Amino acid sequence: MGCCLPKPKNDGDESVHNAEFVGGNVHLITTKESWDQKLTEAKRDGKIVIANFSASWCGPCRMVAPFYCELSEKHPTLMFLTIDVDELTEFSASWDIKATPTFFFLKDGQQIDKLVGANKPELQKKITSIVDSESTLQK
Repeated sequence: MGCCLPKPKNDGDESVHNAEFVGGNVHLITTKESWDQKLTEAKRDGKIVIANFSASWCGPCRMVAPFYCELSEKHPTLMFLTIDVDELTEFSASWDIKATPTFFFLKDGQQIDKLVGANKPELQKKITSIVDSESTLQK
């Protein structure tokens, strides 16, 4: 449901921006260094990371982006990141991204779950499950 395959490179349209993918508590990752920094910060603060690998030209990515921002505001105990697969091509390839959006759920830098596609109910369900399991662990 709702995912895009990789777009052919260099269509010449650089006018699309990532503004619609950032908001709430979502951090846009534009370098490998900023990724490392955010993961270190999350580990230090004991936060689960949700990494959204998306693309500005991807319709399903744009459709789910406002919901992702909304979730980031509802769950401040989690860290929400967005990575543009076209900006960080090699980095995205290292995560084996085959379609956008792809969401990774990370704890201490390790993948604990994954969701491919703009499936809002499933994204909500996975986040709720993670929040619930974390609050149980902290009791």
